[in-house]
Amino acid sequence: MSTIIITGAGSGMGLSMAKKFLANDWNVIMAVLDTEKAAKVYQELQSQYGDRVAMYQVDVSDSQSVTEFASQVNAKYNQIDAVINNAGIFTGGLLHELSEDAWDKTMAVDVKSIFLMTKAFVPGMMARHAGNIINISSVSGLHGDYNMPAYNAAKGAVTNLVRSMALDYGPYGIRVNNINPGATNTPMFQGNPAEVKAAYRNGSPLKRIAEPEEIANVAYFLVSDQATAITGQNVGATMGYGIWTGQPKQ
Repeated sequence: MSTIIITGAGSGMGLSMAKKFLANDWNVIMAVLDTEKAAKVYQELQSQYGDRVAMYQVDVSDSQSVTEFASQVNAKYNQIDAVINNAGIFTGGLLHELSEDAWDKTMAVDVKSIFLMTKAFVPGMMARHAGNIINISSVSGLHGDYNMPAYNAAKGAVTNLVRSMALDYGPYGIRVNNINPGATNTPMFQGNPAEVKAAYRNGSPLKRIAEPEEIANVAYFLVSDQATAITGQNVGATMGYGIWTGQPKQ
């Protein structure tokens, strides 16, 4: 049975991914920052899937935390077949108004975490000559947004990082891809005012935003044997955001 690590798995897209892989007979390791907050959903998954699901507390932006996590996981599991780097934060604000701490935290959680998780788990994949890594980037890593310079910079880094990773690890049989979601119906998005949520829905040619389960479906496809020819790609799951030139309708 294959085993996958999903960071930021306590809610939103990460939780939907955990459920998707569990439903398809994978072992799932949920890496979360706040185990108390995720305790209820973890208990529900355990009641259904038993010891095929495990949850660990880890700060993916901290090297010591990731090292300790990897030590625990490697002692329990024979191998890790896939990693989804889903953990991330959003930071808004004009560049000159951002604090240094806000900038550094955004880069640490959204970019450095991929570096640390790769250092921890890709050597085992290289030794087996097989593995999959998926990073969750964003449509904001492909295009610019108003009032999002830190987030654009972080996700833009992830957008190009996937190409380098795919080149370096491809000879070892490891595929690396990004998913670039647009607005998605997560708890974070639901915290927006009603008018903001409506604006995002209306801005999509499909007139809705994505559901977390739809992003999970893309993740499962990319890891599956149906996607063995796909590596180094930024796969959009944007509900149509990013396809418009910006020119007016004629």
